[in-house]
Amino acid sequence: MIRLALILLLSLASALVSAPAALAVQPDEVLADPALEARAREISEGLRCLVCQNQSIDDSAAPLARDLRLLVRARLTAGDSDDGVRSYLVARYGDFILLKPPFEWQTLLLWLTPAIVLLAGALVAVALFRRPIIATNLLSEGEEDVLSKILAEDDAALPRRRRVVASDLD
Repeated sequence: MIRLALILLLSLASALVSAPAALAVQPDEVLADPALEARAREISEGLRCLVCQNQSIDDSAAPLARDLRLLVRARLTAGDSDDGVRSYLVARYGDFILLKPPFEWQTLLLWLTPAIVLLAGALVAVALFRRPIIATNLLSEGEEDVLSKILAEDDAALPRRRRVVASDLD
């Protein structure tokens, strides 16, 4: 039984690894010219689906992603260059449509936020671990005396407690 389960698991894993990436491009979207289609795919892989936000429009099945794929193909068949298509889409939707936005002053915060957060966390960690431990006397002398008496009484009662616990076990 275990051998059968292992064989099924391995065959499923090999099927998933060897399967080509499932793209959302529908057959009616594919251009007849393979060179234009290859350019469209390359451009689409770098454009963000505005609905899914972390998928390219090439991978997304959202209706807006389909419209954007069709728009890319229409612009390419109209004679636009790859950069012309990207520029058109950026002018229309902003740098957010690009999966890899350019490093510019407008996107500086977007690029630097992870580094700033990491640096701030490291500074907080260093500040917490380097803080000196200050030994302060939290009890007054009278309180220390009372505590010492209580602890001494507790130590004196300890053998008696052991005897009581041992007699309970018998």
